[in-house]
Amino acid sequence: MCALPGLAQAQQRNRAPAAPSQVERGRYLAQAGDCIACHTIPGAKIFSGNRPMPTPFGTLYSPNITPDKETGIGKWSAEEFYQMLHTGRSRNGDLLYPAMPFASYTRVTRADSDAIFAYLRSVPPVRLASRPHDLRFPYNNRSLLIGWRTLYFNEGEYQPDRGKSAEWNRGAYLVQGLGHCAMCHTPINALGGSSEAQAFQGGLIPMQNWYAPSLTSNREAGLGNWEIRDIMDLLQAGVSARATVYGPMAEVTYNSLQYMTDEDIRAMAVYLKSLPADQPVSADTAKSPLRADVNQAASEGRRIYGQRCASCHGAEGRGKPPHYPPLAANQSIGMTSDVNPIRMVLNGGYPPGTSRNPMPYGMPPFAQVLNDNEVAAVVTFIRTAWGNRGAPVSVRDVNRLRAATVE
Repeated sequence: MCALPGLAQAQQRNRAPAAPSQVERGRYLAQAGDCIACHTIPGAKIFSGNRPMPTPFGTLYSPNITPDKETGIGKWSAEEFYQMLHTGRSRNGDLLYPAMPFASYTRVTRADSDAIFAYLRSVPPVRLASRPHDLRFPYNNRSLLIGWRTLYFNEGEYQPDRGKSAEWNRGAYLVQGLGHCAMCHTPINALGGSSEAQAFQGGLIPMQNWYAPSLTSNREAGLGNWEIRDIMDLLQAGVSARATVYGPMAEVTYNSLQYMTDEDIRAMAVYLKSLPADQPVSADTAKSPLRADVNQAASEGRRIYGQRCASCHGAEGRGKPPHYPPLAANQSIGMTSDVNPIRMVLNGGYPPGTSRNPMPYGMPPFAQVLNDNEVAAVVTFIRTAWGNRGAPVSVRDVNRLRAATVE
């Protein structure tokens, strides 16, 4: 019995090695999508999977996506790979859990999907079975994902906005698709879903205990009044005249954004800068007078700041850019969430080492030298001094984050 000509040709294409140019393009796109972050355990063979991803519902484990025929994607076709990205269903029809950002990857074009697949087929195969997920009941029932998909998944490739420039559309495609930026920078509800109406308005990353700030034009770390060059520097180098990245965003810069072309980074910056305002700035946001007990804490915080922080950030919080960021009039200091400044004082941190910033200066941890009352006092001082409009920090919040993040 003869195979149909079209099927035979498709099978031949799947077996044929991809052109080097397509493989290199796929490597670039896989870096843009930060695939390594989830599919590679640090120190393990690339894309061999099994990296644990804690969630409020249990622990997910990423699959092996090397071209091993038994435990990886060696038997997959380019069509099956595209359908997985596009529909959020595995080759065997299983619904994927949304830790895999298929709600963003559905926007990826077929040509880009094929290039990524060609690159993944070119990496060394690794014989390593993927570990099953460890989810609590009832979240281990995949049929529940039908409801999640109905509420939060809109299938379809990116459609250009003809009223915008080619550069803006390229940036939108990268940010909304492979970059899956909204996955962290949008509030997540109890069902693990997010509303498009709240896209990029900031969100807590619960299992990592970091807050991804709002990227809209005038709120928190909003980018509307940033220069394009400053946004580009932050994305590519992790350090700019306006801010420095730490935590999960530092990993994104290190694994992904530093490798992208200037043209693509600029396109992303143009799109991000254009995000509409989600909350107008008004007189209601003005800083209110501090209570007496908070004033006392801030006074203690000023003393601690002078001892521990002023040598790098300056007595008046002006910093020493680009190595030590300013704290005065710093939007990220006064965000609604106080998680990030508390974590930085407790745990310290370093921006990513990149080709544009190979020897980054960092901040040491103070968890071992400051108690919870002292941390709350100094963070309260920083969030309320020099024109900053942040709310005071409670000792309870410091204690919670210390227990969750300090070993």
